[in-house]
Amino acid sequence: MATSSDSKPGEKPVDEGLEADRSLLRFDSGSGDDSFNGLSSRVSHCPLTPSLSPRKRTTSQSKTEPPLLRTNKRTIYTAGRPPWYNVTGTTFKEAFVIGLCGGSASGKTTVANKIIEALDVPWVVLLSMDSFYKVLNKEEQDLAAKNEYNFDHPDAFDFELLVTVLRKLKKGKSIKVPVYDFTSHSRRKEWKTVYGANVVIFEGILAFANKELLKLLDMKVFVETDSDIRLIRRLKRDVSQRGRDINGIIKQYNKFVKPAFEQYIEPTVQVADIVVPKGGENFVALDLIVQHVHSQLEKREINVRSALASAHQGQPLPKTLSVMESTPQVRGMHTIIRNKETNRDEFIFYSKRLMRLLIEHALSFLPLKPVFVETPQGTTYEGKRLSGKRITGVSILRAGETMEQALTAVCKDIRLGKILIQTNHDTGEPELHYLRLPRDISEDYVILMDSTVSTGAAALMAIRVLLDHDVAEDKIFLLSLLMAEMGVHSVAYAFPKVRIISTAVDKEVNEQFHIIPGIGNFGDRYFGTDAPSDWCESDEGMDL
Repeated sequence: MATSSDSKPGEKPVDEGLEADRSLLRFDSGSGDDSFNGLSSRVSHCPLTPSLSPRKRTTSQSKTEPPLLRTNKRTIYTAGRPPWYNVTGTTFKEAFVIGLCGGSASGKTTVANKIIEALDVPWVVLLSMDSFYKVLNKEEQDLAAKNEYNFDHPDAFDFELLVTVLRKLKKGKSIKVPVYDFTSHSRRKEWKTVYGANVVIFEGILAFANKELLKLLDMKVFVETDSDIRLIRRLKRDVSQRGRDINGIIKQYNKFVKPAFEQYIEPTVQVADIVVPKGGENFVALDLIVQHVHSQLEKREINVRSALASAHQGQPLPKTLSVMESTPQVRGMHTIIRNKETNRDEFIFYSKRLMRLLIEHALSFLPLKPVFVETPQGTTYEGKRLSGKRITGVSILRAGETMEQALTAVCKDIRLGKILIQTNHDTGEPELHYLRLPRDISEDYVILMDSTVSTGAAALMAIRVLLDHDVAEDKIFLLSLLMAEMGVHSVAYAFPKVRIISTAVDKEVNEQFHIIPGIGNFGDRYFGTDAPSDWCESDEGMDL
C-alpha cells in the first residue's frame, strides 16, 4: 500500500522520483496535514539494501508473533498481502469496500479506526471523501474565505473522480488520491499514491448520495450521532485544525451544514445495512461489522502455489523464453556456482559474471529504432537507439537485488525499484510485504530480476504488481540466473507477453519446491547466511 514521497515527521523523506508503496496496516487519504499519517506508528521507511556481511534472515510468521523486518537502525512490523489473483494472473478477488456515512463530525473516522484495529488484517485503506472536493474558481475561493461556500452540498464534490478512483482501488489497481487543503480551499500539487487494499473503508458525509458510488460498496454503515455533539466536535476541529473563527463556523453550520444534513445526508440512512448509534462507543455494532468482514475475506482465500505445482506438466517450453547459449564459459561458471563446495567469494564472483552476461543478453530484446549520427570525420553513421522512454530495473528482494549492480554497470542512470515477497510458513503462499517503485513506471520497459525461479509464484506476484501499476505486459522482462521448467510455464501461461530470460533452465522441482539439480539457496550462499534445516528455501534465492 502506498504513498508518494511522503514520510512521517522526523523521518528522512523518500528519494525524489520514487513512490514509496508501504505494505502495512493502513493508508489514510484524509486531507490536510494529517494526510497519510494514519499509518501505524510502528512503521517507517525500510532500507533493504543488503551488505555482504552475514545477517539474520527474515520470515513471514503467524499472527501470534508479528512478522519483523530488521535493519541496523529499526525494527519494522509488517504484514504480508496474500495472492489476490489466480494461476492465470487475473485478479480474482476485489477489495472489500465498507462505506461509512454520517453527518459532519459524527465520528466516522473514529468508527473507521476502531474497525481497522479490530479487523487485524493487513493492507487496509482508509479513503476520505474530503479528498475529493472540487477545485474552486476565484469567485468560489472568495466565497469560501467568507464562509459563504456550501461544502456540504453534493455539487461541492467531484463524484466522477471519486467513483473512478474507488473503482480502480476495488479492482486492485494503483491509484492517485488528491489532497485537499482546507486552509487555502484548494488541492495540493502532490497527490498520494495508494495500492494493495484488501479492505477499503470509505468515509464521507455524502458517501451514500451517488448511485454509482453505492454500487461499489459491499457494506454500508451509517454513523448516527446527536446534532449538538456534532456541532461541538465541529467547533473544536475547525478552530484547532483548520484555523477558522467561531462566528464563521456557527454561521456556516446554520446556513449550510444543518440544512444539507437534513436534505441530503439523513435520508440516506434508508440504504444503510447497519446503523451505528453513539459511533465508536457502540462496541456491539462494531463487533458485528468486523465479524461480517472476516467471513467475507475467508471466502476469497485461494491456494496459488499448489495449483502452480500441478499445472503445465509435459508441455513444450514457451516461445517467450530465451536461454543463453550454454557455451563452455557459461557451463564452466554454472559448474562453479552449483558446486556445494564452492566458497562464498568464488560464488559471488562467478555469479556476478553470469549476471552481467545475462543483462547484456536481455538488452538485445529491447526494441530499437534506427538513428543517424555524424562522426568526428564528418560522415554519417546509421545506428540504433532504444525505442521508448526509458528502462527501469525492479528486483525481487532479497536475492534479486544482487543483480542490480550488473544492471547499473550496463545501463547508465537507470532507475531502480524493489519488491519484497516472502513465504507464509503457515499457508505456504507468497505474500507481498513491501514495494518501492519509481514514479511513472507505467511508461517504462521494466527488467524484473530474481536470482532463481522455482514454481514461479513470487514472479507471478511481482508481475501482477507491475500490471496493477499500469506497466504494459509486453514491456516486462523477467530475468533469472536459473529457472525450473515449472516456473517458466507458470509465468508464460499467466502472462504470455512477458519475455522470460535465463542462463539455464532445470527440468525438475522436488516436493519441497526446490529446483533439481539446482543451485541451493542463492540468497544464503551469496550473503553468507545459514538457513535452518526446516527453512523453506523458496522465499529467497530458491524462489517460489
